[in-house]
Amino acid sequence: MRFSKRMERLKEGVFLKLDEEKEKYIQEGHTVYDFTIGSPNIAPSKEVQEALIQAAMDPKSYMYALHDSKELKATVKDWYQKRYHVELDEQREILALQGSQEGLAHIALAVCDEGDVVLIPAPSYPIFANGPRIAGAEVYEMPMLEEYDYQIQLQDIPEDIARRAKMMIVSYPNNPTGAIATDAFFEELVAFAKHYDILVLHDMAYSELVFDGGKAKSFLAYPGAKEVGIEFNSFSKNYGMAGARIGLCVGNKEAVRCLRKLKSNIDYGMFLPIQKAAVAALTQDQSILEETRNTYQRRRNRMIEGFKEAGWTIQAPKGTMFIWAKIPKGYDSEGFAIALLKKTGILVTPGNAFGRYGEGYVRIALVQSDEVIEAAIASLKKSAMFV
Repeated sequence: MRFSKRMERLKEGVFLKLDEEKEKYIQEGHTVYDFTIGSPNIAPSKEVQEALIQAAMDPKSYMYALHDSKELKATVKDWYQKRYHVELDEQREILALQGSQEGLAHIALAVCDEGDVVLIPAPSYPIFANGPRIAGAEVYEMPMLEEYDYQIQLQDIPEDIARRAKMMIVSYPNNPTGAIATDAFFEELVAFAKHYDILVLHDMAYSELVFDGGKAKSFLAYPGAKEVGIEFNSFSKNYGMAGARIGLCVGNKEAVRCLRKLKSNIDYGMFLPIQKAAVAALTQDQSILEETRNTYQRRRNRMIEGFKEAGWTIQAPKGTMFIWAKIPKGYDSEGFAIALLKKTGILVTPGNAFGRYGEGYVRIALVQSDEVIEAAIASLKKSAMFV
C-alpha cells in the first residue's frame, strides 16, 4: 500500500512514549498522578445535562443537522454581545464547529494553497502547526518568550515572511504558557494584519479561565479586528463539555463563509441535542463560570505552593487550566518528564510536545482533584528530587 505524502509531514507525538512509560510504572505496582492531557474533570451543570437528555429523547433529533439551528445562532449572537460587547450577524458571522480543534484542522484547507505561509505562536498547541502542514502550507514560528511575558513580538517577524504570510494564529489566554495578552498587543495585531493583508485566527478556548480578578476580551472587540480576523471559542474548558465536541467560529463573514463551504462538503453538521446543550450552557446562570474558574485557581495556587515547599519554584500562570513550569538544568524536557514519573509518579507533558520553543519546560494540567494534588505534592517532597 502507498499513502499520501502529506502524512510524512506529521510526526508521532511524545504522548505515545509517555503512555508506554506510564503503563510500565503502573505494572510495577506504582501509583501515577496524571497531569498530562487537558481533559477537564469538572462536569457540565445539571441544566446542560438535562437539556442534552431531553433533546436526545426526541426522534427528530436523529435527522441530519444540515445547518446550525436558529436558536443556537441567536443565542451565540446574544452571548457575544453581552459577554464581549461584540455585535455579530447571526446569518453570516457565526458557525458552529465540532470542537475548535476540528476547525483548526480545517481552516488552513479553506484559506491556504500549497506553499503559503502560516504564522503560528511558539510554543503552541500541536494542531496550530499540523493543520497548516496537512494543507501543504509552510509554518513560521513566532517565538513566545518568558522575558516578554510570552507576548508575540510582531516587530521581529522578517519583512519577507510577513509579506508571504496568508494567515496567522494567535491564542490568549495561551496554552501552554498560561499567558494573557495586553490591549496594546491586540491593537498592534490588527494594524499588522491590515498592513500585510493577513487573516488572523484568534483561538480563545480558555476565555473564562483568567485568574486573580482578570477578564479576557474578545479579539473582535478591538476596532478593525472583524475586518481581518475570526475567533474560535469553545465550550470544552469553560463549560466542562470537552467530550461533547462543540466550538464556534465567529467574525469576518468571508472567512466564515469559506470555512462553512468546506465543512458542507465534509460533514452534515452537529448532533441537534449537542446544539441544545450549548444553548443551555450559554443561557444558564453564568455564575457557573466563576465556580469553575475558582476551582482551577485554587488548584493552581496549591500546586505552586506545594511544589515550592518541595523545592520546585514555578511561576504562576495568569490563566488557562495549565501550569508552564521551567525544569532544572541538566535535563531536556522529555528526559525530565520521565525522571519525574519514575521518582515521584507525577506525569506531566514535556515542553517539546509544543515545539522547539517549549524545550526547557513541562506543562502541568490542573485536571485532578484536590486529593490527588495533595498526594502528588507529598510524593514530590518525599522524593527529595529538588533538594
